[in-house]
Amino acid sequence: MTKIIADARIDANVLRVMSTPSTAHFRTRQIPELQVDLQGIPGDRHYGFTRSAGARERWFKSGTEIRSGRQLTIVSREDLHDAAVAMAIPVIEPEWVGANILIESVPNFTLLPWGTRLFFEGGAVLVNEGLNVPCKYAGREIAAHFPDRSDLDLLFVKCGKNRRGIVATVEQAGSIIPGPVRLKIPEQRIWTGGTLL
Repeated sequence: MTKIIADARIDANVLRVMSTPSTAHFRTRQIPELQVDLQGIPGDRHYGFTRSAGARERWFKSGTEIRSGRQLTIVSREDLHDAAVAMAIPVIEPEWVGANILIESVPNFTLLPWGTRLFFEGGAVLVNEGLNVPCKYAGREIAAHFPDRSDLDLLFVKCGKNRRGIVATVEQAGSIIPGPVRLKIPEQRIWTGGTLL
């Protein structure tokens, strides 16, 4: 028996857009509008069609040039709230974890299927390239805002799992501003070693 989940549409809301003021650090800052082209955000840390393989791509030698797949980072208000609650802190701001877009009203946003497309009012279209794995570097940035806690850098690796948002690439150039965004969820199939359920 084959199990296919039909494609769907979700209407959500962009709350904030951000970019990196310096390519030396992943921390972002809020700006009024993001202009994106097919390589991402011009001047941003992750701008370009390619990047160097790192710890997340252990099947490549470190530094190998690979397709980027992570031109932008998108997080949800709900996922960040849940991670903060799990860490017993009042808030995790999207800028602290290097996010470019903060959205709301998408249940389990980080778990969106690969290939989900986000259509913005300013014409930009982004494609979900997969979930963003939480790391100790983002954890250190969070910890810097709570100096009375010594455990937050590694705690974020645990509590941010499946709540860290997604990485995306630009499919169509345009602008992104706070306001409505439409998500198109692709048709999904479950693969179990050759048999579709």
